[in-house]
Amino acid sequence: MGAAGQSGVLIVGGGHAGVQIAASLREAGYADRITLVNGEPHRPYDRPSLSKEALDDASAAQDFSLRGEDFFASRGIDMVQARVARLDRDSKSVVAQDGREWRYEHLVLATGGRPRRLPVPGAELAGVAELRSLDDARALRVALEAATNIVIIGGGFIGLEVAAAAAARQRHVTVIEGSDRLMKRVVTPHVSEIVADYHRSCGVELHFDDRVTEIRGRGGVVGAVLTAEGEELAADLVVLGVGMVANDELAAAAGLPTDHGILVDQQMRTRDRAIFAIGDCAAVEDESGRVHRLESIQSATDQARHVATTILGNTDPYSATPWFWSNQGALKVQIVGVGNPGDRTVVRREGNRLSVFCLRHGRLVAIESVNDPGTHMVGRRILERGEVLDEHTLADGDYDLRQVAKRAVRVGGRS
Repeated sequence: MGAAGQSGVLIVGGGHAGVQIAASLREAGYADRITLVNGEPHRPYDRPSLSKEALDDASAAQDFSLRGEDFFASRGIDMVQARVARLDRDSKSVVAQDGREWRYEHLVLATGGRPRRLPVPGAELAGVAELRSLDDARALRVALEAATNIVIIGGGFIGLEVAAAAAARQRHVTVIEGSDRLMKRVVTPHVSEIVADYHRSCGVELHFDDRVTEIRGRGGVVGAVLTAEGEELAADLVVLGVGMVANDELAAAAGLPTDHGILVDQQMRTRDRAIFAIGDCAAVEDESGRVHRLESIQSATDQARHVATTILGNTDPYSATPWFWSNQGALKVQIVGVGNPGDRTVVRREGNRLSVFCLRHGRLVAIESVNDPGTHMVGRRILERGEVLDEHTLADGDYDLRQVAKRAVRVGGRS
């Protein structure tokens, strides 16, 4: 089958990153051909909703599409449904499993990621669920209604959002986390503690420093979970929330460097200057050689906007401040910036509202908030502007962050 689209931008992946770069290119006046290859049977849809609104009883008829039905055609964006089999860098072409082929001037890999599999006996049993696609969410919503004993493996964002949805249905819920606290990879102990207290108050049992060694069943259907500590927990539904693996195989097979993601520079380019990678599949290599991969819808969207400007001639490095959120029942967890375990922290708590300011070498680098959206929004503006806040002022019990921001010293005179 002959190649289509002899020039222009070819985007592989119909998630947030892929849709955003197509939209941003057109908004910026890009006039050449744009082809978006979507590997799913549905129109591009909102992924954060999968572990939140899509699990609600009222979601059965809800439309989670990212854009309206005529969005792509009205902007001259060719959206095709196909699974890509091969990338040929020499001919600048991409080949689908069904033999269709597209050529490109610029290729954007927005291939996302997939749930990490649990390598234990019984993981293939019916009643063991994962959550990455719209079909996964629809199946899980039905399973939550039918289940009595639900075991969730992994105490990260996805696992805890599903735990909240299950607890709201008055199910018996157990979360098994391999580390000593919830969301350890992304938040400080202060946030872990308030989140754990909330889930316990909803009746969720939390097991720390334990792991699943076997999922047991009868007749091909899950019935129990066995842990390394020797506990056997009844389960008619097991939900896997043990992380995500970047879909970097297409790039690796084409000879592009990967490191738990497709390696890109500060402009989101791979080692092949005609090829970019954005979103969950991209591993950004900074000037010191450290590699960062951010699993964040907002980062995927920001990276897409940046690459659109790069294709149009911009040479600035990508520098957007990342932010994240997780809705868990009555809790809204929001994070801006990226903290490290060694950061100094200033904690402000009032009832069920909490904000943790993370400082490194005296400079604010991240803010973690629980049920404190005002602090989160002001904090985003502070970090995006590169403002420097005084640690002693942050620790003042009478502080008002909005006033603190107004008095902040701007780095390099930026505003």
